[in-house]
Amino acid sequence: MKIHVVSSGESPYSIARQYGVDVNKLISANGLDQIPHLVVGQSIVVPGIGATYTLRPGETIYSVAVRYGVTPQSIIEASNITNPTAVAPGTVLVIPEKPKKYGVIETNGFIIPSTPERETPIVNEAAPYLTYISPFSHQVTETAGLAPLDDQNIINTAKKFRTAPLLSVTNISSATGGFNTELINRILTNDQLQTTLINNIMSLVQQKGYYGVIVDFERISPENREAYNNFLRKLAARLHPNYILATALAPKTSDVTEGAWHGAHDYRAHGQIADFVILMTYEWGWSGGPPLAVAPLNEVRKVIEYAISVIPPKKIMMGIPLYGYDWTLPYTPRSEYAKAVGYIEAVDIAARNNASIRYDAKSSSPFFNYTDGSGRQHVVWFEDVRSLYAKYLLVNELGLRGTSYWALGKPAPMNWYLLDSMFTITKVIP
Repeated sequence: MKIHVVSSGESPYSIARQYGVDVNKLISANGLDQIPHLVVGQSIVVPGIGATYTLRPGETIYSVAVRYGVTPQSIIEASNITNPTAVAPGTVLVIPEKPKKYGVIETNGFIIPSTPERETPIVNEAAPYLTYISPFSHQVTETAGLAPLDDQNIINTAKKFRTAPLLSVTNISSATGGFNTELINRILTNDQLQTTLINNIMSLVQQKGYYGVIVDFERISPENREAYNNFLRKLAARLHPNYILATALAPKTSDVTEGAWHGAHDYRAHGQIADFVILMTYEWGWSGGPPLAVAPLNEVRKVIEYAISVIPPKKIMMGIPLYGYDWTLPYTPRSEYAKAVGYIEAVDIAARNNASIRYDAKSSSPFFNYTDGSGRQHVVWFEDVRSLYAKYLLVNELGLRGTSYWALGKPAPMNWYLLDSMFTITKVIP
């Protein structure tokens, strides 16, 4: 696998010839059939290819395997050899790609249920590369119930790929459309409501066949920090050992104990209580804020370096956004919100507006500027193969458990190809 940055005048065919790969495989791995043409500065993943080798007199499968850095057994299997001891000179051996060098990780993908017609292709694209899938979300009600969520098609489709479904629980309120502080505070300070909620969670886990639970309670009043920890302890005691517990944590670089988003999230305690945590390492650039990289690597690193100081790295999943934002300029606070765009959608915008993609080294993030049909200026920050590769290297460097994606829904074939070329993805269900 290689990463290629497009220069002026290049085409999928010229790039495929340069690297000796099949052009259709190059197009498929990058979703190039979904954009009008390549864009200068666009980064694409070049699929790795195996090789063939004609055995010479005096050589063995073992000596060829050593030369190419693969195992003899992998050559035997790729070449369909039934009797390795009787391989004669002139035999054409198939040399497979080298084993993945970045080890074994777990992955999770959040998905917002819609319709089976829309959900099925989304799950089919991502599930082969996911350990878990988390339909978002079952919302806690005023009486500690869980609002229904039509996610059975997602669960059934994901299980075909041995991808384990997790029950996602939030304090999002349908009345307010956001995380409800009053609602979650009432539950965390009432033992009876907590018992009711835990009973309802357990019932739903068993009824729908979830592998475990992700708790994503946000905007908790900081004074209820320990009450939240205690609720998680009670839930973990009920779930274990048959089911797993994970939590989603707001990104921070120190043990901040104040603030609506960060104060009640106790990294150290969650690391002790939960089987793993998901760090929501995105939204530096957000729809209502100024134009910025959504997940700048320099800021993501700060969060994770703090996290691993209080949580075992193998309990940490790095959050990765499957989206970027398109801001209209000039940015004015509390005015027009930026539009969320997917990876391929961003490149399509650049292609249709004759823009060139640039890359910010500090944040390890791509961006571009363009002028729309009404003469308005725009800037788009998004993720590409280079920025994703940098994030995956950080996962490997710091020995993290894996990655979690927000959110499945926009095509991202290059992400899954890159991920699969670097890591072996754990599957936890047969």
